[in-house]
Amino acid sequence: MSAHLFVFGPGYTARFAVAKAQEAGWRVTATYRADSDRSALEAAGIVAVHASVGALPADADVTHILVAAPPLETGDAMLESWESWLNAQDQLHSIIYLSSTNVYGNHNGAWVDENTPPAPTLERGRRRLSAEQAWQALAKDTGTRLYIFRLAGIYGPRRNALVSVKNGTARRVIKGGQVFSRIHVEDIAAAIWVAANSHNTGGIFNLADDRPCEPQLVIETAAALLDMKPPATVMFEDADLSAAARSFYGENKRVKNDKIKTELGFRFKYPNYKKGLNALIEDFALDTGVQK
Repeated sequence: MSAHLFVFGPGYTARFAVAKAQEAGWRVTATYRADSDRSALEAAGIVAVHASVGALPADADVTHILVAAPPLETGDAMLESWESWLNAQDQLHSIIYLSSTNVYGNHNGAWVDENTPPAPTLERGRRRLSAEQAWQALAKDTGTRLYIFRLAGIYGPRRNALVSVKNGTARRVIKGGQVFSRIHVEDIAAAIWVAANSHNTGGIFNLADDRPCEPQLVIETAAALLDMKPPATVMFEDADLSAAARSFYGENKRVKNDKIKTELGFRFKYPNYKKGLNALIEDFALDTGVQK
C-alpha cells in the first residue's frame, strides 16, 4: 500500500510538510472550508475534502495523519467531525499532532522539558492541552502511535523578522528577563517527516531551537542583515500592544529540545535564530517582492 498523508488544517506550517510528502511520491489529501482554499489545494495536486465531511471513501487507505488545525473554544473541531471515521481506521502508521509550548504556561525564564507538568495560563494554551488529551485518548483506543509536537514561535519564509523590519511593523519591546523560544518552519517539516517514517512508539516532543533569547535581539539581527536602523526601543509597560500581543509576554520560559534529538535522532538545520535569518536573507527579495 502506497503512503497517503491526510492533513487536517493545511495552513502555513503544514504546507512545508506536504511538500516533502509530495516530493517522495506520497498521495496527499487535506481539508478545506472556503472554496478558494479548495482551489489552491487542487492546484497544488492535493485532493481537497471539506472539513465537515467526516469521512473519506473506504478505499482511501490513509497511512498518516497530520493535525495542524488549532482547537476552537468548543473543542477540537477536526476530532469531533472525524472521530467515527478515525476510530474505524486500522491501517494508520501514525498520527502527528501539532501543539504549542504554551501548554507549559509561565516559568519566569526557567527551562522546561517534556517532563514539566503542563500549567497553561492562557486560554489558547488550555485549549491546546485539552486537544492533546483528546487525541491521546483516540490514539490509545485505536492502538495508533501518536506524535505530539509542541511548537515554539514559528518563523520562516514570508513570516519572519526581516519582513517586519522591512515593512516597518517590527517592535523592539523591552521587558526585563523576558525570553522566547522559536523554531524555523523547515525544521518543523523535517521533524514531521522523521516521525512519519519512524517506527518509534511516539510521544510528546518539544520543537524549539537551541537558543531562546530576548525578542529584541532577533529584531536587531534582522535590521543588521538588511543594513537598516532597528526600531526604537520601548519598555513593555509603555508599549501600545494589542491584548493578544501583550498576552505573549505573560509567559516566559526556555524550552529544551533534547528529547527529539536523542529519541528520534533529529538534527536542527537552523539551531538558532541567527542561522535561520542568515538563510532567509538569501531569498528575501523573492519572498517579499522587495530588494534586500
